[in-house]
Amino acid sequence: MEKREIDLSVSCYGAIKDLNYQMAVIPWGATEPHNLHLPYLTDAILSHDIAVDAAKIAFEKYGLRVMVMPWVAMGSQNPGQRNLKFCVHTRQETQKAILTDIVSSLYHQEIRRIIIINGHGGNLFKGMIRDLAVDYPDMLIASSEWYKVRPAKEYFEEPGDHADELETSVMMYYHPELVNLSEAGKGNSGGFHSEGFSSGKVWLPRNWEKVSKDTGIGSPMKANAEKGEKFVKDISNDYALMFNEFCKSEDSLYKDF
Repeated sequence: MEKREIDLSVSCYGAIKDLNYQMAVIPWGATEPHNLHLPYLTDAILSHDIAVDAAKIAFEKYGLRVMVMPWVAMGSQNPGQRNLKFCVHTRQETQKAILTDIVSSLYHQEIRRIIIINGHGGNLFKGMIRDLAVDYPDMLIASSEWYKVRPAKEYFEEPGDHADELETSVMMYYHPELVNLSEAGKGNSGGFHSEGFSSGKVWLPRNWEKVSKDTGIGSPMKANAEKGEKFVKDISNDYALMFNEFCKSEDSLYKDF
């Protein structure tokens, strides 16, 4: 299979116009600093690359044609992050408008299955998807966070939260030329004094300037490409299986009762 048959960012109409696709994947990220050593578009880049790997496996294992759409790098940010140079906060209504336009276009082209692979913790799609289900009742739209597909502690010694060992390892696997680990900050971070807020019993967006000096949360120092490769190979296979299950009839998604 040619990459351009599954990755719209490098594709052309001639390569795909006569092919039948069962679903589309939307990689979604953000535009924000990732400590001092990773690209601003880390969340979007990694979501895209994992989606492409999963689409390739889905075709090889299940004969499923999946198109990976170009990444969306518009993410919702915490207080304090907008103060960081070139960090972009995208409002929920803007994200919903982008998603709605993509869904509307794909629906018109008879695509009935879409999965968002999200790489940014600040993005929340559940409410948007529920609204879209009203307008497109015969389309199924799902979302997931790729970094939650497998337990991070089974692969990494000190997984953190942002630009940590996990993200750095995965970027080192896919794009070592974009990682400058010698320039990284330590990723030390603070949090809330209150157990209610720190435990998640009550939610409050963290002020990024009060929890991190280098924008990272979690040390990247133990990262390496081998850890990243093992992690993404496992989750790419998991995604491919989920794609296959998702493309069956809607009834097959549910247990009998």
